Amino acid sequence: MADAVSIFMSVGLSEQKAKETLKNEALSSTFKKAIEQAQGLLGSASIDKTAGTLLYNMVTRLKDYNRLSFLTKYIVTRKITSELQLSAALDFIKSHPQENMDRLEFEAACGVGVMVTPEQIEDVVELIIRKHKDQLLAERYRFNMGILMGEARTALKWADGKMVKNEVDMQVLHFLGPKTEADLEKKPKSTLQSNTEGKSLMEQLRGEALKFHKPGENYKTEGYVVTSNTMNLLKKHLEETGGQVRSRFPPEPNGILHIGHAKAINFNFGFAKANNGICFLRYDDTNPEKEEEKYFTAIKEMVEWLGYKPFSVTHASDHFQLLYDLAVDLICRGHAYMCHQRGEELKGHNIPPSPWRERPVEESLLLFDRMRKGMFAEGEVTLRMKMVMEDGKMDPVAYRIKYTPHHRTGDTWCIYPTYDYTHCLCDSIENITHSLCTKEFQSRRSSYFWLCNALDLYCPVQWEYGRLNLTYTVVSKRKIIKLVETGIVRDWDDPRLFTLTALRRRGFPSQAINNFCARVGVTVAQTTMEPHLLESCVREVLNDTAPRAMAILEPLKVTITNLPTNEVRVPDFPANEAKGSHVVPFSKTIFIEQSDFREVMEKGYKRLTPDQPVGLRHAGYVISVQRVIKDGCGKVCELEVTCASSDSVEKPKAFIHWVSDPLRCEVRLYERLFLHKNPEDPAEVPAGFLSDINPNSLTGIECALVDHSVGKAKVFDKFQFERVGYFSLDPDSTSEKLVFNRTVTLKEDPGKM
Repeated sequence: MADAVSIFMSVGLSEQKAKETLKNEALSSTFKKAIEQAQGLLGSASIDKTAGTLLYNMVTRLKDYNRLSFLTKYIVTRKITSELQLSAALDFIKSHPQENMDRLEFEAACGVGVMVTPEQIEDVVELIIRKHKDQLLAERYRFNMGILMGEARTALKWADGKMVKNEVDMQVLHFLGPKTEADLEKKPKSTLQSNTEGKSLMEQLRGEALKFHKPGENYKTEGYVVTSNTMNLLKKHLEETGGQVRSRFPPEPNGILHIGHAKAINFNFGFAKANNGICFLRYDDTNPEKEEEKYFTAIKEMVEWLGYKPFSVTHASDHFQLLYDLAVDLICRGHAYMCHQRGEELKGHNIPPSPWRERPVEESLLLFDRMRKGMFAEGEVTLRMKMVMEDGKMDPVAYRIKYTPHHRTGDTWCIYPTYDYTHCLCDSIENITHSLCTKEFQSRRSSYFWLCNALDLYCPVQWEYGRLNLTYTVVSKRKIIKLVETGIVRDWDDPRLFTLTALRRRGFPSQAINNFCARVGVTVAQTTMEPHLLESCVREVLNDTAPRAMAILEPLKVTITNLPTNEVRVPDFPANEAKGSHVVPFSKTIFIEQSDFREVMEKGYKRLTPDQPVGLRHAGYVISVQRVIKDGCGKVCELEVTCASSDSVEKPKAFIHWVSDPLRCEVRLYERLFLHKNPEDPAEVPAGFLSDINPNSLTGIECALVDHSVGKAKVFDKFQFERVGYFSLDPDSTSEKLVFNRTVTLKEDPGKM
C-alpha cells in the first residue's frame, strides 16, 4: 500500500487523495496501469503534476479501458495538455466505436496541435469589444461581461481561459477607464432577481401572494376532507389562536442543516413573519438511535444565525404520552392493528397484505400494552394504521420498538412513533395553520388528513413547495458522514460542504443566504441551482460590509532604498471613505505578490518589471526596480527599488497591493469539492461520489502575510483582501496565528492586469 501511495504522490496527488484512491480497487488498478504506460513512454523522464492530474481525471471518467494506452500517450506526449482537451477527447471516444475512429478527426475534435498566440487572443477580443462598444459605453461596468467572455471562448476554443479572461479585463479597462463611484454604486440585476421580479421574500410570502387559505378557512383548500365535526373543530381552533397564522420548522436532530434547509427555514419562519404570525422550531425527535445533543444545539443556532427567533422550541417527545394515548384511541376506533410482519416484508410498495389486519381490537390493545412494556424484541411487532397512502403504500407503520435510550426521555419509552403518525398530530396539537413541507411529502397529504379526521382532531392544511438543490455537492447525511469518516473533509462544518455551519465557517453572510433563497423564490417545482449564483449573492453583501485590508499570499521581499519609515491611512471602503479607515506602517521593507513582478517583460503585462514601474495602492508612491536579487537556485528572492511620489512621475499602468511589518497568517483556498455537477448520478460518476473528489479542493498557504488592521479580528469576521478575494477568520485561529478562509474570489479583478 505504501508503495502505491508513493507512486500516486509522485505524479501530483496529495497523500490523502492517494490513500483515498487506493480504497477504490478498480480505480487504483487502472491508475497504476496508466502511470506504468506513461513511464514506459517517457523513459527516464518523470511525469509532471499537470500530466499526472490529467491521467487521474482520465481514469476516473474513462469507461472504455481499451482506450487507456491511446489517451495516455496523447497526455504524456503533450498533445492533450488541458482539462478542456481531455473532456473533448473523452466525449469523442464515447461517441465513436474503436474500430471506426478516425485519428485525424479525433485530433481535430480535441484541439491537438492547435496553438493560440497572445496576439490572436488580443485581436479576437478587440473585435468583440468593438462589436459591443455602444452597449459597453452606455452600460459601462453594468454590462454583462460574461457575453464578452462567452464570445471570446467560442472563437478561441482551445485558448488558455486565464489568458482570455485577462485580455478581456485589460481591454475593457482600457476602453472604459477605471470604475467611477457611479459604477460601484449601482449593481446589476442577476438572473435570479429577474426570475422573482426583484421581490423580497416578505413580498412573496405576504397575504394573497401564495394563494394559501386564511386561518380557520382550511375547508376551502382543494382536497381538504370535511367531516361532520370539522366546523366545530375549526371554531375551537380559532378561539385558541385568535386567527393567527402559525407555522413550524420540524427538522430531525440527526444531522446538520444544509442549504436546502435554508429555504425551508426562510419559507416557514418568513411566511409567519410576513403575515404577523408565529413559527415554532419543533424537533422531530422520534428516532433515538441517530439523535445527538450537538445536532439539537446546531439546528437552533443556525435558525437564529439566519435571523429568525422561534416563538417556541418544542419536541415531538413533549407529546409522547399524548401520542401513545391517541394510538390507543385509534385502535379502539378500529383504525389500527398490531402486526407481526418483519421489516423486510414491509419494504417497497407491493407488500403482501397483513394476515393480522382484521385482528380483534381487544387483542391489538393487549399486544400494544405489552409492546409498550418491553415484552417483544425489536422488529417482532409494529402498530400499523389501516389506510392506503397516495403513492399506493398500504397500512404505514405508526409505532415500532427501539431499545435505545432517548436523548430527553431516557428509558421511559421503548416504542417510538413514526413520521407518518407523529407529524400531523403534533401539527394539530400545536394548532398549526399552515404545515409547509417539500414536494416529496405530497404523497403523504391524504394520510395527514386521514389520521387527524380518524381521531376527530383539528386538521391543519399541508402545503408543498419545491426543494432547493445545488450542483457540485452532496447534502445527504449518510454521504456527508462518509466524507468525514474517510477523511476527505474534516467535519460537518468543513468549508467545502454546503451545510449551514460550513457556509458560516467559510464566511458566507446569513443575509446573502437569505437573499439567495428570496431570489430562488417560493416555487412548487424542485429547483437546482449552480453554486456561483449563491456566490454572487455573497459578493453583493460582502462588497458593502467587508472592510478592505491588504494581504500577500506568495510574498516577495522588496527593499526601498530611498524612503524613511512612515505610515499610510487606508480606507476601509475605498468607494465610500466616510465609512472609516485604518493606518498601516510603510517602511523600507515591504512585501508584494510574486506574481506582481516579472523579470522578463511580456506583452500585455502591466505590473512591475525591471523596465516598468508600478504604483503602490493607497501609498501615493511609484516604485522602480534597481536590482534583482536571486537565491542559490536562481529564483528571485528580493528586489531593491527606489520610489517616487506618484505626483512627480508619469502615471503607472497598474497599482498593486503590498504589506509592511505584516502579521504572518495561514490562508485556506477552497474550490469545488466534486469534479462533476451531479456526483451522485451513476450516469455521470459511475464509480460513486467518493471517486469524484476534486484533488485541488483545498490549498493551504502557511506563510501568507496580512496587514495589522485585522489583528483584533474575531472568529467569522470578514474582510476583502484587496485584489485577492473575500476572506473570513476561521475558528482554528489563535493569538499566535490567524487563519483565514477564502469565502469567494472577487467578481471582477481588472487591477491584476
